[in-house]
Amino acid sequence: MPRILVLRGAAAVTGSLALAASLTACGGSSPAGSADSEGAERVVTVYSADGLKSEKGDGWYDRVFADFTKKTGIEVKYVEGGSGEMVQRAVRERTNTQADVLITLPPFIQQADGKGLLQSYVPQGADKVNGADKSTDGKWTSVVNNYFGFVYNKKELPEAPKTWEELLDARYKGKLQYSTPGVAGDGTAVLIKSMHDFGGKEPAMEYLKKLQANNVGPSSSTSKLAPKTDKGELLVANGDVQMNFAQSKSMPNLGIWFPAKEGGKPTSFALPYAAGLVDKAPHSENGKKLLDHLLGEEAQRLVSEVGGGFPARSDIKPTDANAIELTKLMTGVEIFEPDWADIDKNLTGYVDAWKSATGS
Repeated sequence: MPRILVLRGAAAVTGSLALAASLTACGGSSPAGSADSEGAERVVTVYSADGLKSEKGDGWYDRVFADFTKKTGIEVKYVEGGSGEMVQRAVRERTNTQADVLITLPPFIQQADGKGLLQSYVPQGADKVNGADKSTDGKWTSVVNNYFGFVYNKKELPEAPKTWEELLDARYKGKLQYSTPGVAGDGTAVLIKSMHDFGGKEPAMEYLKKLQANNVGPSSSTSKLAPKTDKGELLVANGDVQMNFAQSKSMPNLGIWFPAKEGGKPTSFALPYAAGLVDKAPHSENGKKLLDHLLGEEAQRLVSEVGGGFPARSDIKPTDANAIELTKLMTGVEIFEPDWADIDKNLTGYVDAWKSATGS
């Protein structure tokens, strides 16, 4: 389950973090941002991986946040960036917590939990989320399911590449880029998938060392790579299915594909947007209400139709055109389950090995 993302259309944030314009209340019991009858501030702050909010205002976050504000009168303040960025920001603010809800991709949600950044809260509807997509202690649960993938320019490449090995060809020199492992969730996914496909850390690093000859260089956020690919500045980049599928609606040259090791099958793994209530959140009760809303039936039914992703709740079976297209896209792709406990424990070592291999 791709990508602090979203996860899932996305407004790119490079280097620094962006505070998006707060959504205005369309109704509710009191004006957004005001205090309720007991003096509690009617606001909730979300730190999230890029991918689920659209620059055009038509993404899943745009829709569900507006619905939430209309329903509750609680204003949503939104900050997005790479998955690792969001966790590190929350760490820096520990003595003066700003975020109420943290939404990021694995393994960064596990990392946030391990750093003590999350408090236990089981949202309404979490019982409908599969066990692998939520923590056993209620610290986090997936709100949008997703899968790791790559994008390519359909105009310049009539057919998508099929294997990792093809990307070593000289035609991709200066035309290939992937986001930075350890900083971006989808960038970290490049490490995870390559270690799986090549059969371990050492052969994966050997391959990524060779690939570096074609790589443009680091990118702290994945979402900005799709526009470059659509324009032909890049031929190939990494991404995730939800985000890239949503972007492809306004980027006609963007295609999605899944690399295979030569002689093997195309593979991917689940890269969900996982949400947790921040420890010592300044507006904890509002955070709980938002988590309930994100897992509500109405919001979950919009995941494919509006967001281009996959519902986190197993009881929601969408039949909209996007859902049908997404099912077709994933047909024939072998889905593996990473050892998230190992990745959480050894992530620093894996990232250091990548830095050494690539000279990054």
